[in-house]
Amino acid sequence: MIRSFTLALVSAAVLAACAPEIEAVTESTEAPAINEVLAEVLAAELRVEDKARDTFRHPAETLAFFQVEPTHTVIEYAPGGGWYTRVLAPYVQETGSYIAVGFPPEAAASISADFVEVVREGGETFSARQSEALSLPAEKLPFHFSNVFPEELIGTVDRVLMIRMMHNLQRWGIADSEIETLHAALKPDGLFGVVQHRAKADATDEFADGNRGYLREIDLIAFFESKGFELVDSSEVNANPNDPTDHENGVWALPPSFAGGDEDREAFASIGESDRMTLLFKKAD
Repeated sequence: MIRSFTLALVSAAVLAACAPEIEAVTESTEAPAINEVLAEVLAAELRVEDKARDTFRHPAETLAFFQVEPTHTVIEYAPGGGWYTRVLAPYVQETGSYIAVGFPPEAAASISADFVEVVREGGETFSARQSEALSLPAEKLPFHFSNVFPEELIGTVDRVLMIRMMHNLQRWGIADSEIETLHAALKPDGLFGVVQHRAKADATDEFADGNRGYLREIDLIAFFESKGFELVDSSEVNANPNDPTDHENGVWALPPSFAGGDEDREAFASIGESDRMTLLFKKAD
């Protein structure tokens, strides 16, 4: 049961102007201003079904916190089923650029050989599928596997966004190579935004190894710092204090996965989606 729901989640993960320098690490308590372009995108008719998750995922506040502008070149890492793609791609289509980047198909080998092919096919068909969904030209929705990232794009990206994916990179043993590739893609003043399921600070190493979806915030910050990043800001915009994080089926017990099926479904629904850290990094000087 756990394995099947984990496989479903990972499948979804595949069919998945310069910022002002912040002088000290802070924790943001005020909601950042939302510009009119982003507000219009979030209100679009194509997001009718997606809007049900806005109350948990806070796309307006999250993207404003990450200082994403319509003029930016933005990488969305592991775009999944396209929930954030349907915000980011229209947001930057006029004056910026959207790029999807996925992990190498071989990274999924521990799941099954069949799933490696699912990953490969998902990447190869991403542009066409999202083009149809968004009514945008496929060339505005390029997808690259990270192990064949185009050399000409290195050092050209304003923002990298990684939403609820670091636990997979950790448990699959590819976090080092993936973050190094994304670090190289960023401009010297580029920013890297991370949203990640958050374990309790006193969680054990075994619990917070990624296999339950949760990571400790202090560990994640230390990891990024070891890869040439500096934490410049953090936010509680995606926090959920109602999430005890100790679920038998990990983060997938909660909506929208409901890994336990009907068992305790009402109780999990009342918790909502997971407690999440929201971190903003820049390339270290």
